[in-house]
Amino acid sequence: MENISVKHELGGGYCNSLTQYSRFLTREVKIGDIALGGHNPIRIQSMTTTDTMDTIGTVEQTIRMVESGCEYVRITAPSTKEAENLANIKKELRYRGYDVPLIADIHFTPNAAEMAARIVEKVRVNPGNYADKKKFENLEYTQDAYTAELERINKKFLPLIKICKEYGTAMRIGTNHGSLSDRIMSHYGDTPRGMVESAMEFIRMCEAENYYNLVISMKASNTQVMVQAYRLLVETMVKEGMNYPLHLGVTEAGDGEDGRIKSAVGIGTLLEDGLGDTIRVSLTEDPEFEAPVAKALADRYSFRSNKTDVESQNPKNSSSIFHHPSSVTASSSIKTHSPYSYSRRITEAVQHIGGHHHPLVMIDVSKENLKDPYFLNVVGYNYSAGLDKYNLADQACDLAFLGDKLPSFSFPGNLKQVYNYNTWLGLKDKKNCHPLFTLDDFNKAGVKDEHLNFVEIDATQFNHLSLHQLINVVFVLKTAANHGMAEQRAFFVALQEKNIQTPVILKRTYDNLNADNLMLYAATDLGALLTDGFGDGVWIDAPGQNLALLNAISFGILQATRTRISKTEYISCPSCGRTLFDLQETTQLIRSRTDHLKGLKIGIMGCIVNGPGEMADADYGYVGTGPDKITLYRGQEVVKKNVNTAFALDELIDIIKGDGNWVEKA
Repeated sequence: MENISVKHELGGGYCNSLTQYSRFLTREVKIGDIALGGHNPIRIQSMTTTDTMDTIGTVEQTIRMVESGCEYVRITAPSTKEAENLANIKKELRYRGYDVPLIADIHFTPNAAEMAARIVEKVRVNPGNYADKKKFENLEYTQDAYTAELERINKKFLPLIKICKEYGTAMRIGTNHGSLSDRIMSHYGDTPRGMVESAMEFIRMCEAENYYNLVISMKASNTQVMVQAYRLLVETMVKEGMNYPLHLGVTEAGDGEDGRIKSAVGIGTLLEDGLGDTIRVSLTEDPEFEAPVAKALADRYSFRSNKTDVESQNPKNSSSIFHHPSSVTASSSIKTHSPYSYSRRITEAVQHIGGHHHPLVMIDVSKENLKDPYFLNVVGYNYSAGLDKYNLADQACDLAFLGDKLPSFSFPGNLKQVYNYNTWLGLKDKKNCHPLFTLDDFNKAGVKDEHLNFVEIDATQFNHLSLHQLINVVFVLKTAANHGMAEQRAFFVALQEKNIQTPVILKRTYDNLNADNLMLYAATDLGALLTDGFGDGVWIDAPGQNLALLNAISFGILQATRTRISKTEYISCPSCGRTLFDLQETTQLIRSRTDHLKGLKIGIMGCIVNGPGEMADADYGYVGTGPDKITLYRGQEVVKKNVNTAFALDELIDIIKGDGNWVEKA
């Protein structure tokens, strides 16, 4: 097999280096005239939302997508009639001068895939529903019965492989967390391992036919599951001598700020480790708005040097950060981290930071008008002058940095004030006020806070710590490195190796970024660490940006990483030609009436392909099942079928109320 990189000698690892940026070298796959993987740039793609039978509408939307940055365009083909019409769409695009490679999206229908593979440059199949089934049945298989099922699936899949070989058509084997087959679920459970094995079965079938024109994806709406599955996939492929390119995406990410942050957490975490050859950001918005987000994520790595240092070649160095569960001995006294499952780093709590407490949000308010208590409204503390008190919102920040400035009013008791050390020393009343030291000042200081001290430390300064002084201390971990996430991660490794359980607030500084890029970069840098259980708080330092935005991004990152839930979560698909109602309008309507239900997860799916499987994590589901018909779910259980659209939201709210999960808006 060709194109295997010698840099993959990690002894079961999932990336080249955990401390330097080094892109995982994959096999090059030709998709039309645009190659994917290998040394090619990270490619951008999206999916149409029009009816595939609407040739002109699909063509015009495709053109808008190309103009917005899409290098590949995916179109749904739920049956043979849509697959056949791909030829008309392609012909019209070529007539208008657009050679963009087209990808047919296939679910359930092998005959549609076989037809499409003769027309377009790539087909996407889902191993969970291509000749396999999902009826949420718990099945038990003997080894012989399991093998017989695989042989049956292989016979169904084989014609597509042969057509793709004959026509030079590429294929994406796209596993989705929510649509694993009953066979896989019964054998492996609803796990990243099950996702990987679902794809590997199909990859092995392709390789048995000497067909290697493959791209692989492991999508989930849960960012932790998605990241773990991709990592496990790469480790598994490397063990079997494979290096297929990766298509990255978070399914059903939602819309607006939430969708962008959630996508950046999942996709960005993997990009930081050098994984990923093409990106699709799934937003519940028009598809031409997806490509710029994906491009902003990808472009960040086109300027990053590709290190191939000694460490990236040496398993002994590279594997010291994360450990495979099987490598941890029973006598190990230090808690090690696995990249394939979530566990939060163990810390000793200092006040309400670290330990079992959720991660905190720290905001710099030193540039605000500290004579006006109303400025705190935008960070969750709504001041009432008549009552002279504050009402706390669900997204109220926990720590306020004031530097050397003193407020002329009383801060809320829930909001701790943090001052530069020398200013703190001069405070007459130090109640609820705590010092921020530089490392040098901390090591020299004779006077410290008996309850809580913040020590700002660069990720390269671990060896300068005086370990015996770390009492009632919280680190504020900063970095100026280009690949800062890896540098901060290395600091956490050093803490673990010394068994230091001091809490850490993650600080990143961003200068001269617009609001959109700030959101994406911070979600990547901080989200990647939080996803692996590192960090007890976040501090986004972005001079010139408003407090409301910084507060919202901070809480959004914690929500997307599932480390602190502060609002309702919407798992909504991005729409496509299968969608049976206006997803954008419906999502906004559902949001307007339920966005006060903190911690509740509501799935909003356009059709039965995406639901209920793709909303596997949702508490409740709203799924289109026919024209003007909605089916409502509690988890994966159908509660009401074929409800008229006009009444469906009221019915959903009634179900939530009946379960005792409803509260009235304040």
